[in-house]
Parts: sequence; structure tokens; C-alpha cells
Amino acid sequence: MPHRPVVCAALLGAVATLLGGASCEKKSSSSGGSADVIGAIDRAGPVDTTPLPGVDVSGLSAKQQDTFYRLAASLTSPCGKAHSLRTSIATDTACKRAPFAGRYVAALLEDEAPEKDVRELYASKYKPDAPPETFKLDGAPHHGPTDAPVQLVEFFDYGCPVCVQFHPELEAAIEKSDGAAVVYFKMFPLVSRHPDSMSAAQAAVAAAAQGKFDAMHKRLFERSPAHGKDAVVGYARELGLDLPTFEADYAAAEPKVRLDMAEGEAHQVNGTPTVFFAGRRYEGPLMAKYLALWIAEEAAVNR
Repeated sequence: MPHRPVVCAALLGAVATLLGGASCEKKSSSSGGSADVIGAIDRAGPVDTTPLPGVDVSGLSAKQQDTFYRLAASLTSPCGKAHSLRTSIATDTACKRAPFAGRYVAALLEDEAPEKDVRELYASKYKPDAPPETFKLDGAPHHGPTDAPVQLVEFFDYGCPVCVQFHPELEAAIEKSDGAAVVYFKMFPLVSRHPDSMSAAQAAVAAAAQGKFDAMHKRLFERSPAHGKDAVVGYARELGLDLPTFEADYAAAEPKVRLDMAEGEAHQVNGTPTVFFAGRRYEGPLMAKYLALWIAEEAAVNR
């Protein structure tokens, strides 16, 4: 299945770039861009603008509301049924994803995503489920409770600007989930682009050995891209780590980092950040509000 590599994209630049998951190398279009295969009953007549339960569109302009209701009538059910999103929200109580799908569409429009992009992002999110991908998580650093019902895995590079900008978005989403989500961190230094990223990853592994992963993780993002050995030893000193132990663990950490990299490559990771959400590649906007919406949806579906 084609996917969108995200390698040093301008996360907080133009809204279209942020919402579209653009890459500084290439961007492939979502397959299945048409969301028009719905029952004939949903196609007939003028667009229904009756408010939908559980979906607040008051923040949308009149034009955006028109677009929302047109999309609700033409997008397919997020539960794979042969009717529209509107029908799913209004009458299909068995489809727990429906109100979240409506909120997702409304949020994208509120952020001024073009209709074409909304259709593509919706089709990508609600495409037929593939078998979930699994990862080696024993001993992996994480944020959130390990028994959380929603699991995320992030492959990242401390030297990549988009990872630096995405870091607080991801942290905010996990905090907002109130224990419903956990994110596991996997090192994927792009050393051909960011030569000191391997050093940063080694520093994170060495800090984790002393129970200080969170503090070093934050510091490495704050000081990016200053990640040479002298710099990271300085961060270890600032964080109160035992320096001889840190340096020994730093020197021994590269094989562990390369195991993360090999695992990423086995899952077709070719850029950073790459996030897997409940075992599926996350292809939504790299913003806390969308991650939080996806987490709430997954938690409700699996409750």
C-alpha cells in the first residue's frame, strides 16, 4: 500500500503543507481518492443541511458548512457500509466511528484544508483495515501507561526539524488522552542528512539506562541540532547523570540504535517522523488536535 514519506517537512508552515503531510522529497497521493460509492438514496435530491448529532460545525463559515454537508452526503461510511457518512452519523448507532469521522471532517475544514485534501485524508483514514503491524516494544522508552488501550509507535530523528516541531504536538496529545494512549519511541537517525543524529540517539539510550530518558529526550529536542559527543555529554552533566557511566553506555549504544533502525526499515519507514497508530501507519495531520481525536475514536471503538 503506498504511503506518504515525511522527511523534514515544514510542519508549522503553510496550512496546506501541514494538513497534506508533504515531504521535501516526494509525496504520493492516497489511493482510493473517490469516496462517492454510496447508496442511491444518499445521492438523490438536494444536499441535506440538517445538523448532525455530535458534530459541531458552528466554528465553520457558511461556505465551509456547505462543504461539510456536501461531504457528509458523499463520503462513505467510516464503518465500511454501503451508505454515506451522514447516514452513519444520523441513524447507524452500531458505527461508533461515525461521529468522530464527522468531527474529523469538520476540523479539517476549520483549518482551511481544501475539499480535495479532506477527501484524500478521509479515504486514507477509513480505508479497509489491513492486518496491524507489530513491533518489539520490550524495554523501549515510552510516554503513557503501558496498559493504555491505544498504542502509538514513533520512529524519529532528533536532528530532523519536523520531529523537533512534532515533539510537543505528540506529547500534548498523549497528555490529553488521560491515560488512554501510550507512545513508544524508536530511534531512526537520518545520518546522511543530520550527521550528529546517531550521537543524539546514543545519548538518549545512555540516559535511559540511568532512568533519565524523558529528561534527555526533551533536552535533545530543545538543543537540536547540537548533538555532537561533547554537546550531549554536557547535557548529561546538566541533567545530573553519572558521567563515567553515561559515557560507557553512550559508547555501547549504537548497536541498540541500529536495531531500531532495522526494525523501521522492515516496516518501510523511510522518513521521520513516521508514526504507527494502533498498528497502522498514521497519515493524518501532525497536530495534537488530530492525534487526540484519533485516540478518542480508537478508545471509544475498543471500549
